[in-house]
Amino acid sequence: MNLERSERPWGSYEVLAEGPDYKVKRIIVRAGHRLSLQKHEVRSEHWVIVSGNALVTVGEKELILGPDQTVDIPPRAVHRVSNPGEVDLQLIEVQCGHYLGEDDITRFEDDYNRLDR
Repeated sequence: MNLERSERPWGSYEVLAEGPDYKVKRIIVRAGHRLSLQKHEVRSEHWVIVSGNALVTVGEKELILGPDQTVDIPPRAVHRVSNPGEVDLQLIEVQCGHYLGEDDITRFEDDYNRLDR
């Protein structure tokens, strides 16, 4: 299988599977890093923690999740995943919706100066 891998400042992701209304990614967040505080207009996401620990923000809630724990992120919910640990965080993300492009991201905070202008 030829996986689409994308490097990011916080780690990387690989697309494991995709179809017309879904995409499955393996996401690695390096120790001490986090993704931008963001939302998606169209898609929902379901995260399954595989290894490491995640600090997950969804709206006003913050959760600490470990292996085998999950969280659902509905469309338009402001969210973020952080890796507060000392080892890489690995999670599986299942995206669902009629549009799954990487440009369906509105960033509110970003450690890597990628805010939408």
